[in-house]
Amino acid sequence: MNTNAKSSRISGFHKDDIATRLARVAQFANLDDETTRHLSNMGNLDPHLADHLIENVIATLNVPIGVATNMKVDGTDVLVPMATEESSVVAAVCNAARQCYDQGGFTTSMSGSLMIAQIQLVGVPDAMHSRMRILEHKAGIKALCDECDPLLVKLGGGLQDVEVRIVNSAGGPMVVTHLIVDTRDAMGANAVNSMAEKLAPHIETWTGGRVYLRILSNLADRRLARARATWTCEAIGGPAVRDGIISAYQFAAADPYRAATHNKGIMNGVSAVVLATGNDTRAVEAGAHAYAARKGWYSSLTDWEVTAEGHLAGTLEMPMAVGLVGGATKLHPTARACLGILGVATADRLARLIAAVGLAQNFSALKALATTGIQKGHMSLHAQNIAMMAGAVGEEIDRVAQELVRLGTVRVDVAEQELAKLRGG
Repeated sequence: MNTNAKSSRISGFHKDDIATRLARVAQFANLDDETTRHLSNMGNLDPHLADHLIENVIATLNVPIGVATNMKVDGTDVLVPMATEESSVVAAVCNAARQCYDQGGFTTSMSGSLMIAQIQLVGVPDAMHSRMRILEHKAGIKALCDECDPLLVKLGGGLQDVEVRIVNSAGGPMVVTHLIVDTRDAMGANAVNSMAEKLAPHIETWTGGRVYLRILSNLADRRLARARATWTCEAIGGPAVRDGIISAYQFAAADPYRAATHNKGIMNGVSAVVLATGNDTRAVEAGAHAYAARKGWYSSLTDWEVTAEGHLAGTLEMPMAVGLVGGATKLHPTARACLGILGVATADRLARLIAAVGLAQNFSALKALATTGIQKGHMSLHAQNIAMMAGAVGEEIDRVAQELVRLGTVRVDVAEQELAKLRGG
């Protein structure tokens, strides 16, 4: 037995303060003093708040927040904060919005603010009869669920409907109850989960079965955000560009390998706004990709068409479970500041703005693919990152990046060579 081996079983780690945790991690990982000092800088997030948002905190990760300009949504100009580490994402939204601004920008709508909680029932031989027995208690179910959050009910939310499905699985039929809940300005996970937990033992009593899972579904297909916009041929470079964008979309609609990258581009914009406002990026991403596969195959979240006038029209429809109350959205000061920049008063408005950003992002990606290729615009910005990786500082960054773009080779080794030339080495 190697007595010198490191162990990750650190007694009482969660009880330590942040500085002690960091010191123990630094010792375990042999971090140098400079790295440890860097991690100890918590930036503009109160360490006390960070320590209560998640467990075992040792540091924070600062993600740049950029602002998308030129955005006009439902007739109102808005500046959109976007938190992302990827080059060209913010610029892509700005460019797309500028090119459709004179056509009125983006028009959006929302299907509602309904979320689904699922209660999984197994061990019933008479699945159809069990389904009926549950539905017979609909009035009682509503009363039980609404007791979980009287404030939500007072605000016009609460349980709206009950659905019961029979799901045939490898382990036999499952009776799955869906609680359809209007969560209003909350994302709603805590509310619907509480309702499912409270209802579960009653379902067992009514059916004689056994409940296992009691949790929300992130396929929020009752909470769809929609956005549309039109780009004139003149604004985007002519019919050839328009037709190239249509062809690129058709590729994504037909091929899941292409659709995965196509939709990832949409999520570049969507997730950046979701993150900036303190909402759950994983929930929104999971819902989006599940929705993209709702027809039995994975396909594009957007649709692109040619209008009667010959212009390019794009639409996006996707689940958008975001909120303004609860969690980091309410507690994180940067998230609150970003919501202030957006000027949103409802979760409905926030979801619609995010959908507009997703459509803008998709337009820019498709246009780049259909014209110069994705690398030209992306790499001109990425070259700055490569220059910094090579050691460039200050004005050197732009000069080295420009040379990399001119050479058409954006690599660290080339950047190091160009930096040495610049410094006279």
